[in-house]
Amino acid sequence: MKSEQDSNSHHSVDRFRYRISILHCALGFVKSNVVLTAFQVFFRVFLTWPITYSVPSSQTSYGVFLFITAWTITEIIRYSFYFFNLLGGVPAIIVWCRYTFFIVLYPIGVTGELITVYSSLKEVQDKKLYFLQLPNVAFNYYYFLIFFMIMYIPSK
Repeated sequence: MKSEQDSNSHHSVDRFRYRISILHCALGFVKSNVVLTAFQVFFRVFLTWPITYSVPSSQTSYGVFLFITAWTITEIIRYSFYFFNLLGGVPAIIVWCRYTFFIVLYPIGVTGELITVYSSLKEVQDKKLYFLQLPNVAFNYYYFLIFFMIMYIPSK
């Protein structure tokens, strides 16, 4: 069983890695859109900490397996592409994987993310997790998560 200190240490490493990803885009070290990378980082941090880490019932969801698998394969391909690019030549198979696998991995990842958020809703509502009631306003995390899932619906 991991201690709280181990979890905080991993969280710090993740935050640093994600910030570096955004910085690399902003400085032009990688040819990715900084805004899209920032959104991806936000959603990944949000899904791993305020959902999966904070809502234990979501940890046994099939969605976690789906999104972790999709993210892992995506990152292996992406960083392999960057590595070979630094060496001066990217093998054709890596290029093909980079620009083809997303066709399958993107829907798998999104499906896993949505299943995970959906599986957390009952516990969030029952425990009133992250619920904040102030005199004139309230924040209801349950409704925020529903809004979050609706935001996944593609627009025109």
